[in-house]
Amino acid sequence: MLKRTLTPLAFALAMLGIAQTDPASGGTSTPVKFTNEQQALDTERNGIDVRIKDIGRFRGVRRNQLLGYGLVVGLEGTGDSRKTPFTQTLLANAMKNFGTMVEPGSMDSKNIATVAITAELPPFASPGNSIDITVQSIGDAKSLQGGYLLQAPLYGASDKDNAIAVAQGAVSIGGFNVSAGGNKIQKNHVNVGRVPGGAIVERVIPYQVVYGGRMFVELDEGDLTTANRIANRIRDLKPEFNPVSIDGGTIQLDLPSGYSPVQAMSVIEMIQVKVDIPAMVIINERTGTIAMGANVRLGPAVISQGSLQIIIEEYNDVSQPAPFSNGRTRDVTNHKVDAVEETAQIGLLNPVTTIADLARVFQALKVSPRDAIAILQALKEQGSLKARLKIQ
Repeated sequence: MLKRTLTPLAFALAMLGIAQTDPASGGTSTPVKFTNEQQALDTERNGIDVRIKDIGRFRGVRRNQLLGYGLVVGLEGTGDSRKTPFTQTLLANAMKNFGTMVEPGSMDSKNIATVAITAELPPFASPGNSIDITVQSIGDAKSLQGGYLLQAPLYGASDKDNAIAVAQGAVSIGGFNVSAGGNKIQKNHVNVGRVPGGAIVERVIPYQVVYGGRMFVELDEGDLTTANRIANRIRDLKPEFNPVSIDGGTIQLDLPSGYSPVQAMSVIEMIQVKVDIPAMVIINERTGTIAMGANVRLGPAVISQGSLQIIIEEYNDVSQPAPFSNGRTRDVTNHKVDAVEETAQIGLLNPVTTIADLARVFQALKVSPRDAIAILQALKEQGSLKARLKIQ
């Protein structure tokens, strides 16, 4: 007998570790424990302590994307076919650089693949530093397994004449692709690979951090309250920098006399500030995951929750023919469908309900993740949920 029932997924509230599920009990909720709820409420009001370097950067200090094209050789017949003629052209050009003239159409490129090479140049990278690169097949190669990237230049977005780095090395795809007798087994993406430390920086990209005697801290995520708190915090600890929050994402600083730019950046980035936490609820309907941040508030509301459970039973039976009917005994499969609807449970949300209170309501109602998602969407539509709702 087979019985198929609706099984709830794991329900988690990302912030504060409020709600938990016990897999051993088939997803049954375990009691919620609040170790220090007052501390959680203080964090909601005042924010969390972080370093400035963890939420922002100085203007001019940035990563740079690099791009190039090259050839991966040494493939075991899994390279580009003749349907990708640019592979043969690139190989002919490479051979020409070494003094060998060949006709592109006369070469079989099954052991060679044309790839795009991408990398990120970190801030303050110096000539001689190594950086990781990623290669992606742009032809019809079946796999890059076992391949080796020939030397190829990498360029920045604004300069296609002077190479920033040079890439070369063995390609690691972190998987495999095996086929025999019409059967095929594949793990991970075999047409994309990495070369750890496969590029050597050849040239420094010029950068500027001081603009007319001033420096600028730019936040990764703009927020007016956080920007104002950063300016006030720097003013309290280092008034000589004369900080001014220009907008929600930029804080202007003066470079004091006696400070080098590096010294000033080192001092500022280590200052801890209270970062405001936006009220946001993230819902992933595919996995049934809910993440609720701090400062989420709910107005007065009533939640009525009831679940419908559909049970499908499948069992085998024997069909016995009547005597002297010349029939045959057969196995038959029968189905039984039943629906059970539980009594609705009602929960009351008081004014200014916090995420801790909402977690208690969900815990008491024993809602599944799908029900919790539906409740949150209904509360947002009704106007009780005072937070941004983002559905993925």
